[in-house]
Amino acid sequence: MTKTAEDFIANAEVKAFDLRHRSIINYNIGKYDAAVARGITQLANLENAKRKAHVIKWKVMENLDKLLPEFEANFQRRGGKVIWANDAEEATKEILNIIQKSGAKTVVKSKSMVTEEIHLNEFLAENNIESLETDLGEYIVQLLGQKPYHIVTPAMHLSKEDIAKLFNERFGTPIDATPEQLTLKARELLRAKYVHADIGITGANFLIADSGSIAITENEGNARLCTTFPKIHIAIVGIEKMIPSLTDLDLFWPLLSTHGTGQNLTVYNSILSGPRQSNETDGPEEMYVILLDNGRTNLLAQKDQRQALYCIRCGACLNACPVYKNIGGHTYETTYSGPIGSIITPHMKGMEEFKHLSYASSLCGKCSEVCPVKIDLHKMLLLNRRDAVKSDLSPIKEKWGWAIWKRGMLSRKLTDYFNGKTKNFFLKFLFKNTWGHLREMPEVAQKSFSQQWQEKNEEE
Repeated sequence: MTKTAEDFIANAEVKAFDLRHRSIINYNIGKYDAAVARGITQLANLENAKRKAHVIKWKVMENLDKLLPEFEANFQRRGGKVIWANDAEEATKEILNIIQKSGAKTVVKSKSMVTEEIHLNEFLAENNIESLETDLGEYIVQLLGQKPYHIVTPAMHLSKEDIAKLFNERFGTPIDATPEQLTLKARELLRAKYVHADIGITGANFLIADSGSIAITENEGNARLCTTFPKIHIAIVGIEKMIPSLTDLDLFWPLLSTHGTGQNLTVYNSILSGPRQSNETDGPEEMYVILLDNGRTNLLAQKDQRQALYCIRCGACLNACPVYKNIGGHTYETTYSGPIGSIITPHMKGMEEFKHLSYASSLCGKCSEVCPVKIDLHKMLLLNRRDAVKSDLSPIKEKWGWAIWKRGMLSRKLTDYFNGKTKNFFLKFLFKNTWGHLREMPEVAQKSFSQQWQEKNEEE
């Protein structure tokens, strides 16, 4: 077992028994569930909308080799620059080149999971470049020196009292400050940063092929400030975020907002098609889009599992997952947590180190049920497990255990050879540390069903 898997098991146990943590996350997810239940009522035929989105994303993945060059050509036509990055190292190197070439010293960032994926903040800090998160949730976890806890709501694991205490220690605000007061303080601190920042860095929710645009969805307006005040705008986007046409946004925007936050539509939806044009009054002088692979083509090559790339990062599967609700986002030790993270991470970062995530599931199917693009998530988890076994990545103890179990199950004579007392002894001996220390072990009957059936029929 790898250290990553060992850490996951140990941390999951700690978090599962942390009642305060579970109380906070379940309260926040409960509010989300209520909002989503209201939000999805705006869709006259939700199932049809999800099916249509699934088909569009299927077409995208089947034609990604054509849509990406189409996007590039249309974006460059308006003066934008496209950079292709195979991995995180290439992406960060290209960003550093842009920063050094322009002589920039400060960067403002809007919320982006892709920048978390390539560890951009840490990279910039190593190169003496100040990088400030401007999304309130991201800003809070950055102050704490933590990673985002959730794809959509980075500070979901914190109560308003936790945040009030943090702001009191850092900025001297009242210890009993309200969420509104804390938000105003953050706005006061961040406003000057936008004006003086040299470069704005964002992700994008969608790449639009036919117009050569990126679409950004947000609720705070910070992304708009990051993309208009600085002279240079860099957008880092995974290649799977492609949609064919601008008109597809009338489907994907409502699906993203209803399943992400329960809103009919998020507050700010921006479409950016390049740097400031001669007839425009605001916007950056230069705009770059970095198209990031970083393992995505590995997943694209898996015909059975490539539908995991349909994900629009709404976070619905995390909020539905009983495992996530108990162990939280940080336990996964990956950029993308929950069911979708458990599926894509082994393909993006290595099956051997992260195969354990595909077993961190009850296979209840709730994640597949709530997905707005109908990804068969629980099936993908099973396929990852299959791939791990086929790749001979199972520990030797596990292999021997299943071999013995299979032999016993295929032979009635062997199954009935040991009585219930012996079977119970072996159950407790083999699983007392891995399973039995948290729950009562099942008691095997003294005689098997087959033996009881024979005795009953003999009596008659």
